[in-house]
Amino acid sequence: MKKKVVLALIAGLWLLLIAVGVRTLMRYEHTSGDPGNPPATWPSQSQIQRSAGLPALVMLVHPQCACSRASIGELEMLMTRAQGRVKTYVLFLKPVGFPGSWETTDLWDSAARIPGVTVLRDDDGKEATIFHAATSGQTMLYSADGQLLFSGGITGSRGHLGDNDGYDSILSLIGQGAPEETRTKVFGCPLHDSGPRSKHQE
Repeated sequence: MKKKVVLALIAGLWLLLIAVGVRTLMRYEHTSGDPGNPPATWPSQSQIQRSAGLPALVMLVHPQCACSRASIGELEMLMTRAQGRVKTYVLFLKPVGFPGSWETTDLWDSAARIPGVTVLRDDDGKEATIFHAATSGQTMLYSADGQLLFSGGITGSRGHLGDNDGYDSILSLIGQGAPEETRTKVFGCPLHDSGPRSKHQE
């Protein structure tokens, strides 16, 4: 009898730990980052060379952020549908003093393969600062005349592909439609968090 009670207690504790783990994971996946506060008009300090006559889509990415694989994946699908109607720039953070290849991760390679996307290195996060972006995956759409149309993320949760308001809103704006949202939550790692960077500094 005692053995059965002990086994039941162990099983109960195990199930409780699983439930707590699942709840923690779900909370993490649905906890958004700092949405930033991008300028209402295209910042004159930016070194990005925009294409005349086209809206500009800018995404800021921390190259070591695994969550941002979903953002790059959504961007690839978005560009397939918006090809030729928007010029897109993906900027990868490169802190000062880090090795030359630190930012050229698989995320960089994935973004570089997307037609219509220009991949740039953001030395010491200067462009992220100019655009007031704080979270990896932060995406902004500016009109051809430099007006901010959209700011936010293009995933519905951390690290997950699937239907989301950011993706739909950008497509709608590019097509001159009326989006449901002009600001959405951003799910990703902090752009200026030293944690992910320190592990890859050597």
